[in-house]
Amino acid sequence: MRILTIACSLAALMAASPLSAQTLNVASAGDQNMVDYVKDFLGPMFEKANPGVKVVSVGTGAGDSGSQKIYEKLDAQKGSATTDFDVVVIHQKAAGQMVREGLLDKYTANVPTAKLATGEAAKNALGTDVSGYVIPMFQSQTALAYNADMVKTPPSTFAELAEWAKKNPKQFGYNGIKGGMSGVSFVAGWVYAFGGDAEKLMKGPYDAATKTTWDKAFADLKEFNKNATITPGNAGTLDMLNRGEIAIGPVWVDMFYSWQADGKLPPNMKLKLISPGMPGQPMYYAVPAKAGQKKLAEAFIALATSPQVQADGIVKKFNWYPGIDAANLEGKLDKAAWDKLFVDVTPADLAKNGKAFPIAPYFNDILEGYEKKVAN
Repeated sequence: MRILTIACSLAALMAASPLSAQTLNVASAGDQNMVDYVKDFLGPMFEKANPGVKVVSVGTGAGDSGSQKIYEKLDAQKGSATTDFDVVVIHQKAAGQMVREGLLDKYTANVPTAKLATGEAAKNALGTDVSGYVIPMFQSQTALAYNADMVKTPPSTFAELAEWAKKNPKQFGYNGIKGGMSGVSFVAGWVYAFGGDAEKLMKGPYDAATKTTWDKAFADLKEFNKNATITPGNAGTLDMLNRGEIAIGPVWVDMFYSWQADGKLPPNMKLKLISPGMPGQPMYYAVPAKAGQKKLAEAFIALATSPQVQADGIVKKFNWYPGIDAANLEGKLDKAAWDKLFVDVTPADLAKNGKAFPIAPYFNDILEGYEKKVAN
């Protein structure tokens, strides 16, 4: 009996020990809400469905720099047996680079929900074929947020915005290309508006000489910045709008509605997607090539991209557009919740003015041009 008791005690100890537990490490680029979504919503749901599994959520920072940190970690560990991350949430620019350099696993054939994401964003990341390597977590869009009490007739185009800023100095605010992608989106939209052939920038082919045609667009943007307020980042723009320190600024639509739902933005704040358009982008779920928990990673992503979770978490909880095709949410989402996303920015607005970011080499040229010719 004593031997049986000891054996049972040892079995219980081993079951409770870290040796038998499984940890799934999820690294998210983006704002804090990205980290919290995994930590507070997805993680507990996955742990409940998979007893003994612990989901650890870490953030690497906002904007492309957050994805760059994930890339640097995977690149540094490519000679190791496993990497520190099992699931990564990354931007398009980094996804393309990671696929080209063999840092990601071609995993989507093992995830049944992958077939629910049939849009171009599931296949193409700024000119790189990423089919099989990514599933969109959500689709996002930028637009101009404005205080309807301070701006009775909001600008409808970039040209009208430039004139408005002259007449209302320091009332437009954005974060340049630092601290978040809403400012990067605005700069890309400016180049689309004033730099020439926007379709070529989004679809290619790449011509290195094209950037020499942007000199006037950058010179005008530098002049525009004299009348603008440079904000601390994505959240900083929203915070300054809330305090009335600026009247207009580019924001992510999901962040705007989340802040408004939390009472951090007054109800008089509205959105406008101006012509000829501003970029949006998906965030991607991906699995590193050297992930130590690939099967768990695939199961986690399958849950995260299931229609009910996309409805409850992506749309209702965080006001993002779904990463899988919206038709798959039929019956999972009430009409009021879906229609909420299209109050100010209508489906027609998205179809006309919702743009992709430039393909990677043009994207890099725009960022470099801004640093050299606008920010200096």
